[in-house]
Amino acid sequence: MSTIAVARLLRPRGNKGELLADSLGAPPGRFSRLHTVTVNGRSLEVERAWFHAGRLVLKFSGVDSITEAESLAGAEVHVPISDRAPLEEGAFYLADLVGCDVFDHASGGRLASVTGWIESEPPAPILPETQTPEGAELLIPFARSICTHIDPAARRIEVDLPEGLRGLNSPAHP
Repeated sequence: MSTIAVARLLRPRGNKGELLADSLGAPPGRFSRLHTVTVNGRSLEVERAWFHAGRLVLKFSGVDSITEAESLAGAEVHVPISDRAPLEEGAFYLADLVGCDVFDHASGGRLASVTGWIESEPPAPILPETQTPEGAELLIPFARSICTHIDPAARRIEVDLPEGLRGLNSPAHP
C-alpha cells in the first residue's frame, strides 16, 4: 500500500508520551481526523492531535513515556495515499509534484524534473527543487504567474520563466 508522509515527529513534549511534530503540508484540520498511522513501519493509533502554541502535538496509544516518545523522534507519520484529505480546486500536494517534468510554456522544451521542494517562511514562495538534464539545479518559484499549467496526473508542469531567472541559477552568477 502506498503511503504519504503528513508530519515529521520532532521531540517529546511533556512526560506522557506526547510528541511535537511539523506538518508536511497537510491541512491543519486533517490531524484531528487521523486514526491509524504508520511510524517507522509500525501501525499506531492516534489518541489525540492538537495544536499548542502554533505547534502540532501528537499522542499515540501505547506511547506513554518520554523514553517511548524519544524513540519516535525524527520519524515521519504516514497515512495511506487514499486517506489524504481532499484539496480544493487548483491546490496540489507537493509530494505529487516530485517526478513531474518541467516544460517551457513558450517553446515546449523540457527544462528539468522536480526532485523535491524547498519551503520557506511565508510570504516567500515554495521552490520546487529541480534538476536539468545536464544535472544542474534550477530554482523556480511556485507561483501561478510562473507555473502556468500543473498536471500531476500527466507528470507535467509548464512554466513561463521571468526574463533572467535561468541566469540567476547559473554557478557564475554572483
